[in-house]
Amino acid sequence: SMDGAPPPASPAGLSAFVAVSQLLGLTLLATTGAWLGRYRGGVAWHSPLQFNAHPLCMVLGMVFLQGDALLVYRVFRHEAKRSTKALHALLHGLALVIALVGIIAVFESHRAKGIPDMYSLHSWCGMAAFVLYLLQWLLGCGFFLFPGASFSLRGRYKPQHIFFGVALFVLSIACCLLGITEMLLFKISDSYSHFVPEGVLANTLGVMLVAFGLVVGYVVTREEWKRPLLAEELALSMDFKTLTEGDSPGGGS
Repeated sequence: SMDGAPPPASPAGLSAFVAVSQLLGLTLLATTGAWLGRYRGGVAWHSPLQFNAHPLCMVLGMVFLQGDALLVYRVFRHEAKRSTKALHALLHGLALVIALVGIIAVFESHRAKGIPDMYSLHSWCGMAAFVLYLLQWLLGCGFFLFPGASFSLRGRYKPQHIFFGVALFVLSIACCLLGITEMLLFKISDSYSHFVPEGVLANTLGVMLVAFGLVVGYVVTREEWKRPLLAEELALSMDFKTLTEGDSPGGGS
């Protein structure tokens, strides 16, 4: 396109799906806050309410921010690749920090109340998700953000990075569902089967977590919604192809 021309429009439907994902994400956070505030006494750090920081941090970090980090390459389609990449890494990094606060909250709360750690399926899957997410972030920064990895090495690692990005997002949502179920069975096991308001609200939160995951998953896996290569990226990849495969632009080998 000529200088001064407006950037190409987003593909049909993309903006609507992204808007729905954000609406769902914000509703998720509001519902988590409402559940903890209305039925679990709210959130406070140095108090018996410290545990409640755990679900709030996990929904914010490992679901909402992780989902938004995955959407970055679909939303910022025509911005410079480097700045889009930096935003992608920044959102994932922020999600990791918030998740770490959530993990500290649960360990400190358990210690204060004399509750054993790391015995439930939720804790096993949750810790695996966090450790793998940290590893994925470090590898992603090493391969794509900081200079060092060769173009061919990056090309070989990229499919794995994309697969594990989506897989860890799915695992994070599954861990939240396990956590919600565990919390309800601990707190309201006597009345849960009677459709009490707290149980219904928490179940609704679980359904919204699944819906958010499905919408984000749909956006990131639609082939025609993938970020197009900009002219300079295309030229760069052609130069690398020439260097690595030995084809000269003039046709000689």
